[in-house]
Amino acid sequence: MASSLTKDRAGTPGEKTFFGHPRGLATLFMTEMWERFSYYGMRALLVYYIVSGGADMAKGSQGGGLAMTAATATAIYSVYVSMVYLMALPGGWFGDRVWGARKTVTIAGFVIMGGHLALALPGQAAFFAGLILVAIGSGLLKANISTMVGHLYDGPEDPRRDGGFTLFYIGINLGAFVAPFVIGTVGKEYNWHLGFALAALGMALGLAQFLFGTRHLSPKSSVVPNPLSDEERRTVLTRVGLGALVIAVFYAGVVALGMYTLNWAMVPLMLAGLLIPIAVLTKIKRDKDLSTTEQSKMTGYIWFFVAAAVFWMIYDQGGSTLSLFADSKTADTVFGLGFSATWYQSLNPLFVMALAPVFAWLWLWLARKNQEPNTIVKFAMGLVLVGASFFVFIVPMNMAGDGTTVSPMWLVSIYMIQTIGELCLSPVGLSVTTKMAPQKYASQMMGVWFLAVTAGDCTTGLLSTAGVDLNGIGIIALQASLAVVAGLAVFMYRKKVQALMGDVH
Repeated sequence: MASSLTKDRAGTPGEKTFFGHPRGLATLFMTEMWERFSYYGMRALLVYYIVSGGADMAKGSQGGGLAMTAATATAIYSVYVSMVYLMALPGGWFGDRVWGARKTVTIAGFVIMGGHLALALPGQAAFFAGLILVAIGSGLLKANISTMVGHLYDGPEDPRRDGGFTLFYIGINLGAFVAPFVIGTVGKEYNWHLGFALAALGMALGLAQFLFGTRHLSPKSSVVPNPLSDEERRTVLTRVGLGALVIAVFYAGVVALGMYTLNWAMVPLMLAGLLIPIAVLTKIKRDKDLSTTEQSKMTGYIWFFVAAAVFWMIYDQGGSTLSLFADSKTADTVFGLGFSATWYQSLNPLFVMALAPVFAWLWLWLARKNQEPNTIVKFAMGLVLVGASFFVFIVPMNMAGDGTTVSPMWLVSIYMIQTIGELCLSPVGLSVTTKMAPQKYASQMMGVWFLAVTAGDCTTGLLSTAGVDLNGIGIIALQASLAVVAGLAVFMYRKKVQALMGDVH
C-alpha cells in the first residue's frame, strides 16, 4: 500500500523513501490515516445513533438507534471523547514500561477494531462495550504512534524531522476529512451498523498496513525504554486487581439494590476526568525535586492548562451540540443537492489542511517583522475566537426558533472560526508544553496537555447530566462569554504569566 507513495532518494539509487523521508513514515502515515478514518467516521455517527428512535431525533431520520435524549447523547459523547484523551496517559505508560511502542500500537489496533465490530452489533450492551474498547485502543495508539515517528530520525536535530511530523499530521486530517463522507453517509442515511462496520474495516486496513510495513520502522520502536521490574509488576497487578474488585463489588451492590442507572457509570468517569488532571498537576507542582525556575514555569503552565480546558469544552461540542442542530434545524440541500448532516464533521480537517500552511507562513512573516504575537497572546486569540463562534451560533439558533431551517453556511462559518481558534491555540499549546516541562517530567507532560481536553469535555458532560440544556440559547451565550472573558483575562495578565514562564516565549 505504501510503495506507490515512495520514491528513490536522490544520491542513493535503489533506496526507497517516502517523499524524501524514511520509508517507515509511509507505514505510520497510512496506519494513522486509517485509524483516524475509523475514529472520526464513528464519531460522526455517535450522537445521531444515540438519539435515533427517540423524541430528539430529526424528522425523517431512520430509526433503529438507542432512542435517548439529546442531553444524554451529549453526555455520552463528552465522556467518550474525554476518555480517549485520558487513556493516552496509561497508553504512554504501557509503551514505555510494558510492551514498547510497536507492540502497544499493534495491540491497540486490534482493540479498536474489536470496538467498532461491537458497535456494529445492535443493543446497548454492545454499544457501550464498543465505546470502551475504542476509547482504550485509541488512547494506547495515540500515545505511541507519534513516538515511533520520532524514532525514524537521527535525533531532534535531523533536518527532516519537522517535515516528517507535518506529513504525518496531513495523514491524520486526510482520514478525518474522508470519514464523514463514507462512514457518516452510509451509517446515518442507510444503516447504522453497516457504518460502524465500515469503521472496523478502516481500522483493519490500518492494522494490515502497520503489520505489513513494520519492517521499515526503527528498531527503537520495539524497545521497552524503562521496563517494569518483577516487584513493580507484582505491585501494579495487585493494585489493579484490588481496584477492579472494589469497583465490581460496589456496582454489584448498586444493581442488586435496583438503583443502577446510566449516570452511575457516567458521573464517576466525568468526576475522574476533572479530578485526575487536578491531581496530576498538583503532584508535579508540589514535587520538591523541581528547581525554583521549574516551579515558576509550572505555575505559568496552569494558566495555559485552564485556558485550554475552556477552549476544548466549547470546541468539542462541534460533534454534539452543533451536530444535533445541523441534523434538525439546518437545511440539508445546497443548490438542490442533498447531503448528510455528518458531512459537517469534514469541515474542521478541511479547514486545518487549508489554513495550517497559511498560519505557518503568517507567523514566520510576522516574526521577520518582529511582530509575531507571543504564546500568551495566541492563546488569548484562540479563546476569544472559540467564544465568538458560539456568539455567531446564537443567530441561527434564534432564526430556527419558529421551526425554520437555516442555511448551512451558518455552520460552515462557525466551524471555520473554531478551526482558526484551534490553529492559534493547539499547536502553540503542544509547543509550550514541551518548553515548560520540568526535566523530570519531560516525557509525561504531553499526556498532561491532553488532560486539558479531558477536563473540558467532562465539564460539558457534567452540565448535560445535571439537566443543563446545552442546546439552549442562554447556555450557549454563557459559554461564549466565559471563553471571551477567559481570553481577555489571559491577555490582561500576560506580563505576569510571561514572568512565570522565564525564558520561554
